[in-house]
Amino acid sequence: MPKVSLPLSILDLAAVGREETVAESFAGSLELARAAERGGYRRIWYAEHHNISSIASSATAVLIAHVAAHTETIRLGAGGVMLPNHSPLVIAEQFGTLETLHPGRIDLGLGRAPGTDQRTWTALRRDPRASDRFPQDVVELQKLLGDESPLPGIRAIPGQGTHVPLYILGSSLFGAELAAELGLPYAFASHFAPRFLHEALALYREGFKPSRQQAEPYAIAGVGVIAADSAESAAAQLEAARRIRARALFGRGRKLSEDDVTALLASSQGAAVDEMLACTAVGLAEEVVAYLNGFAADTGADELMTVHYSDSVPNRLRSVELLAASA
Repeated sequence: MPKVSLPLSILDLAAVGREETVAESFAGSLELARAAERGGYRRIWYAEHHNISSIASSATAVLIAHVAAHTETIRLGAGGVMLPNHSPLVIAEQFGTLETLHPGRIDLGLGRAPGTDQRTWTALRRDPRASDRFPQDVVELQKLLGDESPLPGIRAIPGQGTHVPLYILGSSLFGAELAAELGLPYAFASHFAPRFLHEALALYREGFKPSRQQAEPYAIAGVGVIAADSAESAAAQLEAARRIRARALFGRGRKLSEDDVTALLASSQGAAVDEMLACTAVGLAEEVVAYLNGFAADTGADELMTVHYSDSVPNRLRSVELLAASA
């Protein structure tokens, strides 16, 4: 069987299935990390989201610490921390702590979006203009993790001198331009927002300026994966993923019945769900590998960040294992 041509990593949302608890989700994330470590995946990232019942990875640094304490070699990080929700100093301290406890294993991906809806962002006590300061905050955070403080008399303890590697995340052209200007690796969220994938990657590569962290452009592309033991199981899991995504998009603040979700997916709103899942490899292991190799060739990415959309912890673990065995 052909192998995947690029390094594979995982974005874990600590998904909570319809019949699962958050505790079961966290236990599943730990088992997934151990399976990924055995299977040779390069890294696992956890994404900051808030007030979404199907996603439990809101406290990324805490989850990273838990998984790092129970694994040995795999890199772990945020994919990402939504920096407008936090002060750079606090994030430098958190990830400086992680790097000190687990040297050489910690990544810090940074996003500009709030990772939630407007009401929840208000509950986070954030300034609505915080996103406008994202480029300056990235630079400040980089200095706090480096050897030179950006503010007189202020040091991140721990954090200073740890040089935790930064990654810029994005789903539009803004992040691509910023990553290029700062000479940082860039991860595009094509696993849920594929529209600007090729344009953003081209812009990043063309504008890249070498930096202390990164001499050449390094692009990571997100891609959904549902690998299963049968075509029927894969199709059922894809349909479950569509329904979960519809609830997350349109169910904030209200409870949707199964009939409500079916109606949403049959309407024009269903097209938005399917567009978000456009870059998804579904099927038997060999079919998933073939899709990923085609996706890699099409994007020219240096690494693929796989998001396993399976509808339960056991199915998600099986997807991770099947792909690892074929990679």
